[in-house]
Amino acid sequence: MVIAHRGEHRAHPENTLPAFQAAIEAGADFFELDVRTTSDDRLVLMHDAKVDRTTNGAGAVREMTFDQIRALDAGAKFAPKFAGTKVPSFEEALGLAHGKIGVYVDSKDIAPAALVAALTKADMLNSVVIYGGAGFLAKVQALSPSLKVMPEAYGAATVQKLLVSLKPPVVAFDAGDFKDDAIVAAKQAGADIYVDRLGSADNAAGWQDAVNRGAAGIQTDRPAELVEYLRARRLHK
Repeated sequence: MVIAHRGEHRAHPENTLPAFQAAIEAGADFFELDVRTTSDDRLVLMHDAKVDRTTNGAGAVREMTFDQIRALDAGAKFAPKFAGTKVPSFEEALGLAHGKIGVYVDSKDIAPAALVAALTKADMLNSVVIYGGAGFLAKVQALSPSLKVMPEAYGAATVQKLLVSLKPPVVAFDAGDFKDDAIVAAKQAGADIYVDRLGSADNAAGWQDAVNRGAAGIQTDRPAELVEYLRARRLHK
């Protein structure tokens, strides 16, 4: 599985509809997005707690209304040609994805019930993986047992506890916890492994290492290149 980190964000502003559309066109299996809640309980996409880095505004997402955030420009800082790009709602991203691509939901600041309600309304319950803390994921599971929850591995001992308490179908790994003992624990329980290959590991050597060690999904900033790499080795449809 090829997971486009924040969409295809090297050539498009991150966490925006253009970045997600580019991930679809690249042949990715998922795009990853970051969900936060506004002061009036709307769901928007923003990695950071504040809007400052990626928009022409300033302030915390939690302290701004949906209309205030929608008035911001989420593209001009990235490149002039993207001026006027809006911060998407979670619902808009799900609508774009429906029937085309899966969504890897990084639950930054969202109530479990709001997440499940949005996914249900969008008919996306079977097309997502949900990343978040173990307590949050347990609440999500209680509301919708069929949802694919994906906790962070952290280490072999934590993986073993999570596999008992959550029984997750997928476990997330990053550069710090992609260790052999944790990988073995996940494999023995039949859980898929999704690993970040970002930064210095986001290249052919890093991708192949992930494949060799049993990863079923790779999160990348280079989705088109990873798709091409895997297809050349008959590892991707």
